[in-house]
Amino acid sequence: MKRSVLALDFGASSGRAILATYDGTAIHLQEVHRFVNEPLLENGHLFWNVPELMNQLEIGLQKAFLLDSYESIGIDTWGVDYGLLDKRGVLLENPRHYRDGRSAGYPEKLGKVLPLSELYRRTGTQIMDINTLFQLMQQKDAKELKACDKLLLMPDLFAYFLTGSISAERSIASTTQMLSAQTGNWNTELLEQLGLPTALLPPLTESGSAKGALSEAVQQRLTLPPIPVTAVCGHDTQCAAFAAPAKTKPFVFLSCGTWSLFGTIRDTPILTEQAAAMGLSNEIGYDQKVTFLKNIIGLWLIQEARREYIRQDKPFSFAEIERMAAESREPACYIDPDHAMFTPPGNIPERVQQFCQATGQPVPQSPGAVFRCIYESLALKYRSALDDLETCTGETYPVIHLVGGGARDHLLCQLTATYCQRPVVAGPVEATVYGNAAIQLLSLGAIASPEEARRCIAASETLPIYTPGTFPVRAYQKYQKLFGKSRIYEVR
Repeated sequence: MKRSVLALDFGASSGRAILATYDGTAIHLQEVHRFVNEPLLENGHLFWNVPELMNQLEIGLQKAFLLDSYESIGIDTWGVDYGLLDKRGVLLENPRHYRDGRSAGYPEKLGKVLPLSELYRRTGTQIMDINTLFQLMQQKDAKELKACDKLLLMPDLFAYFLTGSISAERSIASTTQMLSAQTGNWNTELLEQLGLPTALLPPLTESGSAKGALSEAVQQRLTLPPIPVTAVCGHDTQCAAFAAPAKTKPFVFLSCGTWSLFGTIRDTPILTEQAAAMGLSNEIGYDQKVTFLKNIIGLWLIQEARREYIRQDKPFSFAEIERMAAESREPACYIDPDHAMFTPPGNIPERVQQFCQATGQPVPQSPGAVFRCIYESLALKYRSALDDLETCTGETYPVIHLVGGGARDHLLCQLTATYCQRPVVAGPVEATVYGNAAIQLLSLGAIASPEEARRCIAASETLPIYTPGTFPVRAYQKYQKLFGKSRIYEVR
């Protein structure tokens, strides 16, 4: 019997409402609504436009119901960001955007009070200044935090507006650096040690559990029945990892969108000093499995560079970008994609040139050379992440499952296969949505197990495989010399 659910997927630049229909063998996706997710710039700070996002979400609910009477709603978003509710349940302000930069330097400040190695041992989370913990430290004395009754991460915030239910799904909570790596629960001892309030933390729930049904107010406003909202993996990365159509264990996935997440799924965390030094993170996925991964800036670099060229009246399509990069014959140069200078919005091509000049490399001149530099740097970063994963886990991963929007990019897929010296299975592009839908179907009892879910997802699409080319030894050696673990460089 046909079963239909609605997946609401919020990315850092766009959102979609997608109907997912399961026919007993495969899951079929139908996009019913797509919208832009543009941050607000107010008084020099970046915020998420939550009222507009909720408006678009509700349009998606209505459009989808006109096509099919779906049985469940699941919401996934990016990680770390949050909204603050007062005692009346009113949002105190639009949530701050992680690219706002307000928490830059806070890991170093915390390191003067608590060794960062100890922070990693207690939380298992890759230390990045955008993490929720550091955002809260920056906001410690703000009037909004003092007036806050509950903190809700983004998927839980949207679910609250739909149902009135207050809870924190565990996978999205694991992006905060505020969970205990040992217990998987809120690390209240850590927050108290740092002088941060713990009463604002909502109760944790599991992916696949019920959030509640649409509230009466929402039902009346949208003319919808009391459809249940299911807590899928609220973090989009965990939905994508769940959907990687792997046929063997262990496996590695590369979820490639605005961010790139390179990782594997395990039963237990790895909390060694080596893992901390390599910047690897232990996040929580479906069924409380540990996703051991590396966060890497991803297609944001391509997207933001393209936006800058559009501002310069050079409206390159993504197909043109790929072609220009592949055809570039300028001398090779590389960046560290995760350098702080590439995080804020702005003129990425100019920053690429500045970075190359500051590190003593040839400076790319043409747009094609700039994009080639970005592409190769990402592929080299993926190889470095693969080496780190295999070193820490003691495993060898024979295949890379590259899922998400990056699976459309033939050049990136081929470079990844060649630099990593592993076949790359590309797709599904809509891995996050497949994962979101599959978890809802598991919750409904339509699919029996995660293994069956992955088989259904694999049966839903034809996935190309990229074979490695000759390994470019000199390029990797140059990259390691420039950006290896012991190399210290400063770019301003």
